[in-house]
Amino acid sequence: MSDLPLGRRIASCGPVVDAAVAERARERLAALAAEGGWGETFDAAWPALCPVFAASPYLFGLARRWPAILHAVLRDPVEARLADVIARTIALTGGADDMRGPLRHLKAELHLLTALADLGGVWDLDQVTGALSRFADVASRAALSGVAEDLRRRGKLLTPAADTRGPIPGLFGLAMGKHGAFELNYSSDIDLSLFFDPERLAPVLAEGTEAQGLMNRVAQGVAALLSERTADGYVFRVDLRLRPDPSSTPPVVAVPMALDYYESVGQNWERAAFIKARVICGDFDAATAFLKDMVPFVWRRSLDYQAVLDIQSIKRQIHVHKTGEGLEAAGANLKLGRGGIREIEFYAQTQQLILGGRDPSLRSPRTVDALAALVAKGHLPAGVAAEMTEAYVELRGLEHRVQMLDDEQTHVLPADPTRRAAVAALAGEANLAIFDAGVEAILLGVNQRYGALFEGEEELSSPFGSLVFTGVDNDPETLATLGRMGFSDPANVADTIRSWHHGRIPATRSVRGRELFTRLAPRLLTALARAGSADAAFRRFSVFFSGLSAGVQIQALFLNQPELFERIVGVMAFAPRLARTLGRYPAALDSMLDARFETELGVNTGLFDQMDEEARAAGDFEGAMNAVRRLHREQAFRIGMQTLTGRVGPQAAGRGFTNLADAVMRTLSAAALTETERLGGGFPGAVAVIALGKAGSGEMTAGSDLDLMTVYDAPADAVSETKGWSADTFYVRFTQRLISALSAHTAEGGLYEVDMRLRPSGSKGPVSVRLSGFSAYYAEEAATWEFMALTRARVAWASDPAFGDRVTAAIEAALRRPRPGVKVAAEVRAMRDLMERERRASGFWDLKLVPGGLVDAEFVGQFRQLQAAAKGGALSVSTLDQLATDKALHDAWALQQGLSQLLACAFDDRADVEAEPATFHARLATAAGETDFRALVRRLERTRTTARKAFDKALPPPRGSAT
Repeated sequence: MSDLPLGRRIASCGPVVDAAVAERARERLAALAAEGGWGETFDAAWPALCPVFAASPYLFGLARRWPAILHAVLRDPVEARLADVIARTIALTGGADDMRGPLRHLKAELHLLTALADLGGVWDLDQVTGALSRFADVASRAALSGVAEDLRRRGKLLTPAADTRGPIPGLFGLAMGKHGAFELNYSSDIDLSLFFDPERLAPVLAEGTEAQGLMNRVAQGVAALLSERTADGYVFRVDLRLRPDPSSTPPVVAVPMALDYYESVGQNWERAAFIKARVICGDFDAATAFLKDMVPFVWRRSLDYQAVLDIQSIKRQIHVHKTGEGLEAAGANLKLGRGGIREIEFYAQTQQLILGGRDPSLRSPRTVDALAALVAKGHLPAGVAAEMTEAYVELRGLEHRVQMLDDEQTHVLPADPTRRAAVAALAGEANLAIFDAGVEAILLGVNQRYGALFEGEEELSSPFGSLVFTGVDNDPETLATLGRMGFSDPANVADTIRSWHHGRIPATRSVRGRELFTRLAPRLLTALARAGSADAAFRRFSVFFSGLSAGVQIQALFLNQPELFERIVGVMAFAPRLARTLGRYPAALDSMLDARFETELGVNTGLFDQMDEEARAAGDFEGAMNAVRRLHREQAFRIGMQTLTGRVGPQAAGRGFTNLADAVMRTLSAAALTETERLGGGFPGAVAVIALGKAGSGEMTAGSDLDLMTVYDAPADAVSETKGWSADTFYVRFTQRLISALSAHTAEGGLYEVDMRLRPSGSKGPVSVRLSGFSAYYAEEAATWEFMALTRARVAWASDPAFGDRVTAAIEAALRRPRPGVKVAAEVRAMRDLMERERRASGFWDLKLVPGGLVDAEFVGQFRQLQAAAKGGALSVSTLDQLATDKALHDAWALQQGLSQLLACAFDDRADVEAEPATFHARLATAAGETDFRALVRRLERTRTTARKAFDKALPPPRGSAT
């Protein structure tokens, strides 16, 4: 036992963690040793073995299953034992089935040997990880050899088994990560990246064999041979994902494809991964050529400032708590947690990437050696390097002991005190409190040193925690951060962010785009969390961001205008309408950079004149339509943003949307008339466009359509100059072009839905009516509901101002004309009752149709206007003016119209308001002057009850009917 003095560290630590377990282990192993004739050796070793097997069920299981291995480990010098294991692995021959059992036996022997040499202090960390890595090398070679032999037997490969180019010429495997650096941990998987050179491979394939398909089967075969669990256990878990873009590439990547990927979209964390890359199996010549070609990607001789920042981002994504808050031993992730192994590795690798391009001496794949090289070249104080090196050795040792408990691929110190005491025992400490304090001191020291690296640079974590999106696995600290941020599916969010980092969308396809996104991502996620609806906002931002044709300018804008970015993200949390606008037309963001964007609505900024000028300058009708759509989109977005953020109130928003619609109608009416004249020739008449509904009353919302009619006048015998069109034909053609201009979708999108059914005779009549016919219709045929609609009619545009005045006078005359024998109140009430039966409110937030809602108030307002018109009173298209004498209905309409403005800005269709986030609820409450959402709901209930009573009083129901 002189070569394996386990008692020096473990037996002296005090009582074993479970004496009963230890006694059962002793009895079982003593009996096995006696059967094998080495009982005295076992008895001599037991004091040292006792704490080990009491703490580690896995190691005891190995010894119990293969007592001869335990005997050999105790009998022979450890270096000789290791050499023998390696030699027997190299000597394996045959196909995959021939190797499956032997490889697992050899792995068990290696694990027991390595654990006892480690726990006994015979080997230091480098010797332990070196032994594990060397065995992983030869096991991988054996696996590839076995799979290749099976292919030769099936006639797929045309090479001899002893080909000097490797089992499959052109195919090679690189050990990545800790395996590549000879730093493999006790129960690690192996990161194996497989590549093939098509030109080297082609000559050795049987005729008709497809290279990529065969290589994929090789990868699957190697992985299965090493990682499948059998009755004898497994060899290594194999991870093939450290290849280019693993979610979209085959398991074995062709060299030209790989080089193209790394040159075009390779990321800095992938450069860091290649610091540790090492050829371990296959065609070494092909692998050497590949790694030579990779040198310019990994080690860049010159780096601009942005590239340096992006490299530093690998480190800065980890949230550093300088106070050490939350750094507890129980449940600590020794690898990925704060103060863990990854921080030490990143500490070295980030500086290697920045400095190693010009100084090859800094390119060591091994973490401890890299820290020493940085000291030697004056880039790191010796004391700091010594502290980080000592912490690295301690943390790696603890990591191994955690894994020795059950051979699990874990890096987490157990939260359970009993299991953590077992780790402490394997580390030579009997007192759990002392052990925990020592671990916490290590973590705190590393975290503080890590926080000082690049101190003062922009943080790329979040106040909520770390946001690391390097590598191919989701970082557990990042998933926890995303959970705290309010995301219900953190893994999906992390996968999406990682895919954007991979350049899978146009916004991040360029190097500059990815560098900017590295800085933007934490701000984005933090803003989404603060918006109060992280999931919905992320979905809506994804639609927008994925739809960008390029991303450099917009990402730079967001980074340079953080307040603007916060507002955009905040609105996306509860405004899918605006999010969709940005997703389809990101140029709408340009309007936010215009100084006029923040100008109060109603102030003349010259935008409407600009619309007219651009439409005229477009040169043709379609160009005018597109010019108007661009400016309309920007202005609708502006009004929506100001409304949702509370910069303007609901009434101002209504005026803003109506003024915008007026500008559109004026511009496109003129364009439509010009186009009609171009097609048919000039015409000696005049035409006016009448707006009705909310467009007429000046109360439009973001979702309002346009209720229109057109009225014209012309000499009876007038015809157009070139085509000889009559007035009816000419103005019908004009109206059709106007409808198309307002409603058709072009490359620049759409404007409004247009409804012409409120014209005389509705859908049965001509789309344009002569003024005399208009007057006659309202004098002789119009129903009460048509007069109600006319109370909100106004001329929005006229080809001749004088004719517009005539139309306005005709509207007023129609409203004031006596209608003897018509029971207006009864007819209005009957219409509302019919609507209530046939179009019932869809729910509480159907502000229009709910009893006591907008329609009740508007029907009474229009009734009051008809009463005033008949008596010669003042006329107004405004609903609030019409309701001046009905306070309850006035207030109910104002409240609900204001809420409908916000809902229309946020949603294209009816939304489930109750399900929307608290931030949106708060915005609704604020708009209504209430303290919170529940108070708003209660107020709506009270207001509607009062409004419905006022409606019944103004328009009494028929006698005997239920109200």
